Amino acid sequence: MATNHLLEIKQYGQSIWMDNLSRDIIESGELENLMKNQGISGITSNPAIFGKAITGNAIYDADIEAGIREGLPTYNIYESLIFADIRNACDILRPVYDATNGLDGYVSIEVPPTIAHDTQATIAEARRYFQEIGRENVMIKIPGTQAGLPAVEQAIAEGINVNVTLLFAVQSYINAAWAYIRGLEKRVSEGRDISQIASVASFFLSRIDNNIDAKIDAKLQRGVDDINHEAVLRAVRGKIAIANAKIAYQEYKKITSTDAWQALAAKGAKVQRLLWASTSTKDPSYNDVMYVNELIGKDTVNTLPPATIKACADHCHVSDRLETGVDEAYNLLESLEAQDINININTVMDELLVEGIDKFVQPFQSLMNSLEGKIKLLSPV
Repeated sequence: MATNHLLEIKQYGQSIWMDNLSRDIIESGELENLMKNQGISGITSNPAIFGKAITGNAIYDADIEAGIREGLPTYNIYESLIFADIRNACDILRPVYDATNGLDGYVSIEVPPTIAHDTQATIAEARRYFQEIGRENVMIKIPGTQAGLPAVEQAIAEGINVNVTLLFAVQSYINAAWAYIRGLEKRVSEGRDISQIASVASFFLSRIDNNIDAKIDAKLQRGVDDINHEAVLRAVRGKIAIANAKIAYQEYKKITSTDAWQALAAKGAKVQRLLWASTSTKDPSYNDVMYVNELIGKDTVNTLPPATIKACADHCHVSDRLETGVDEAYNLLESLEAQDINININTVMDELLVEGIDKFVQPFQSLMNSLEGKIKLLSPV
């Protein structure tokens, strides 16, 4: 029997979650099979994923019709559909949650992307989602925006599991980590338990390379002075995202060695693991599992779309590489500032955060429009 490389990864202290959820995989038993036989120990979702799951899929029609009979508005029908899927996925993954003492077994759901810049609305929705879904192993996704981080802190203080999403810059990850710590500290100051709270910091990968590669390709198309200049530009294509992630992990190690963290760990706090997101390669010339192979390491999560899960099970080359080439990673990011490349990494990260929110808002609004159309179709005349 061929080796399933997904199962090997767990030996290095990394958990594999799946970036996908639909009623089809719940009801068919596929999700349970992935958990039991493929080593999948968590689920992440987002508006784009739910859009693909619900649009044009008759499996949701009975519940939509039930919402119509109740006179529910479109948004409430949408929530009834996704909350049901999240609850059922949580129940399937509950054995993982129990077996790992709350380390894994989580299902992530995002607050509405339209409130990404509204702290109080984000806190209110995170609180409501957590209460209405009513599962200990649900994790609420909050974007790591300037407005989102205070919401992360407050949600953690209230005992809500949080997936801090849309992190691109290393400094953004650091800010998210300290928001988690402050939330735990607040909870401790109130005499409440912190041992059952979990958080991950979702650090995005392929979108960084897509952005920087496009800038490099534009420079190459305009023409360069000599072959050495061309070689310098080509040398950074497809390399920045992994280098950025390795540097973020070094910051994770610094943070978890501080007195502030150690005091919380002594009270049973769980580390906020770095989660590698946006892990499917978009450039066909790149290895299709490079964002898995190069970032396997202790106390991390990698969330993979179904195609990458299948590819990794077949041909991932599993080894502990997260702390290899760290010096080269720092040098690589510094090289972007050189005259021959001249790409501002901070500008790139700012662009990606704006685009990232938009990439969640657009499918969310598209889904609302599609659902409205389906409601009209299924409504009695």
